[in-house]
Amino acid sequence: MSVLLFGVSHRSAPVEVLERLTVSDHDRPKLIDKLLSSRAISEAMLVSTCNRVEIYAVVDAFHPALEAVGDVLGEHSEMTINEITRHAYVRYSEAAVEHLFTVAAGLDSLVVGEQQILGQIRNAYLNADSNRSAGRVLHELAQQALRVGKRVHTETGIDRAGASVVSVALHRAQSLLSSAHTDASMTSAVVVGAGAMGGLATAQLAREGVRELVVVNRTVANAEHLAGNVAATHGISVRGAGFDELPEVMAAADVVVTCTGSVGVVVGVGEVHSALAARETAKPLVICDLGLPRNVDPAAGRLPKVHVVDIEGLRGDSETQAAENDANAARSIVAAELADYLTHQRQAEVTPTVAALRQRAADVVEAEILRLETRLPDLDDPQREEVAKTVRRVVDKLLHAPTVRVKQLASTPNGDHYAEALRELFELKPGAAESVSAPETSGLDTGSNRSEPTRAEQ
Repeated sequence: MSVLLFGVSHRSAPVEVLERLTVSDHDRPKLIDKLLSSRAISEAMLVSTCNRVEIYAVVDAFHPALEAVGDVLGEHSEMTINEITRHAYVRYSEAAVEHLFTVAAGLDSLVVGEQQILGQIRNAYLNADSNRSAGRVLHELAQQALRVGKRVHTETGIDRAGASVVSVALHRAQSLLSSAHTDASMTSAVVVGAGAMGGLATAQLAREGVRELVVVNRTVANAEHLAGNVAATHGISVRGAGFDELPEVMAAADVVVTCTGSVGVVVGVGEVHSALAARETAKPLVICDLGLPRNVDPAAGRLPKVHVVDIEGLRGDSETQAAENDANAARSIVAAELADYLTHQRQAEVTPTVAALRQRAADVVEAEILRLETRLPDLDDPQREEVAKTVRRVVDKLLHAPTVRVKQLASTPNGDHYAEALRELFELKPGAAESVSAPETSGLDTGSNRSEPTRAEQ
């Protein structure tokens, strides 16, 4: 079994494509069930964020699994497979593991070094765990990826600037205010959405010096709950509101941050126009649309004195780049962790074969001892026991060197070939190794499907 990754991100696709492919929490279980209905896929985990959609699947055949993933995403997004693969990337086996570790380290994020991706991977893993779509391979892979991310943030300064998509968007908003008005201060703000991103946005706004903040959400109780937490933590004026108050609160705001998980527009042109009509300041209105799909009607950005900053507009921002030394240190950690992970997996793969070989030898010894008892019935118990011990010692000594050596060789590239040779030489039946040592097997089978590519991109 090997890991297949099929992904689309801000690096490979425009926002319009990401919007169509993004998967809500409501739709996630349905897509996972469809993936697992394929005979080629045994485990699946879906990472869907504001700038990436990635499916990690444990598969026993590359091409059938890839086709199944394409079919599921195509049905979900109403896109053809050609439209999707034009913007997709595919990783297989070791390359899939390397990519997940790189993502967890924050090296593939829109804002290099941001830590939010760790929480998003954790949520994807917990969802897979609760839906029972994560088996032994994905359990170990996801947990190791989270450890890699934590180590990178602990041992390097990749996140020392505290950058996030929210902070970069707000700095862009500050720049727009500075260029358009003499008073560039952000003293009042609105956050639309009370989820995880909303919490991050409110905290960042408080750090930016905002003194008055309104949290808007469809469920007012959730908005009030977040508002209460922010007020208690940061000591600023915060209140919750419903969508019926949106034009009114936007009229009094310097900046609006939208970050809901809604599918479709939640801030329309009409609401923005109403806010502008009631506005008592000459400052422009800056709206940071961090939702995916986008929360703000793009036409709102064409209204006078309105600036809309979205994910697409943040690409290439100089503030999104971590210091090169810290990024290089993070890459070194990823490389070391990848090598350790693959070594462990390769060694784990050969363990069932070694166990099956020892079981085969034990069965032969027992059969020969029974045969000896039939041919020499006059042997007394001490003699019989001594003969049995001697035979077992001889077998153990003969097997010791090759079994130790095969475990060592298994950690090298193509190390699975040595286990395969053992199975062939000692006539271990297919599946015998797994049945003898199933509780001990764990991890990625990089030896399966060697005729398939180890790295593929589309």
